[in-house]
Amino acid sequence: MKLKFYGVRGSIPTPGPDTVKYGGNTVCVSLQSLADTHIILDSGTGIRLLGDELIKDPREIYILLSHNHWDHIQGFPFFVPAYMPNRDITIVPGVTEANAPDAILQQMGGSYFPVEADDLPAKVQVNKQVNDTWWYKDILIERKAMNHPGGGSAYRLTVDGIKIVYAIDNELYPPNDPVTSFEQWIEFVKDVDYLIHDGQFIPSDYPLKMGWGHSQIKDALSLAVQGQVKNLVIISHDPARTDRDLDQIALDIKQQGYEFKTIIAREGLVIK
Repeated sequence: MKLKFYGVRGSIPTPGPDTVKYGGNTVCVSLQSLADTHIILDSGTGIRLLGDELIKDPREIYILLSHNHWDHIQGFPFFVPAYMPNRDITIVPGVTEANAPDAILQQMGGSYFPVEADDLPAKVQVNKQVNDTWWYKDILIERKAMNHPGGGSAYRLTVDGIKIVYAIDNELYPPNDPVTSFEQWIEFVKDVDYLIHDGQFIPSDYPLKMGWGHSQIKDALSLAVQGQVKNLVIISHDPARTDRDLDQIALDIKQQGYEFKTIIAREGLVIK
């Protein structure tokens, strides 16, 4: 099993000298099993880099979307395999409100983009999953509703005996009644090998950004403790968070002496 991170930033791309180490592309993560099954998690601007790697890779492309906010779909119009004939691309949308399973393709219509989705040479289909549990080849996928404005889905993936939870743009303690409670999240992440979780905010960001649909890093750490996870990967970095800021956050977490390993996600990070 291999995870590779192509984009780790939340909200908006942040190129520039202060984000070189951790990267400025919005979220995109690649998962590959020992049997060579490939899943793409989200389609932020990082998917453009992944697409360049897949030009000579004939495998079917399977994209799991968490939700339709722009930073999670905006890379797809620049995904090279979509412009290649005889390529099969399946997109599984997150469960959102309003129901808009094809939003990733609708962004290519009208005055938004010069290429219409219907003109893409690849065979692109949107597969709206009815059940919250299903298989994609050798990977078991389970879905859980996120606490985020407009909704969205977190995923628990079991592959090669490894359990991974991908819960991005998820507010563990929203100001209103949560769609999924903290206790339910503990159960969902219980004993996973890798918890990839939103950690966009720090205490100084509150109360201004409460209800924006993102978690404080300290709450993600608390979930990892109570869920007894083996590794926590913090992702969806705030656009204002510099490399120096993230280095300091990593140091502060290390000094707290958690039993599990904490990783601050960065572009190019590979976990085998």
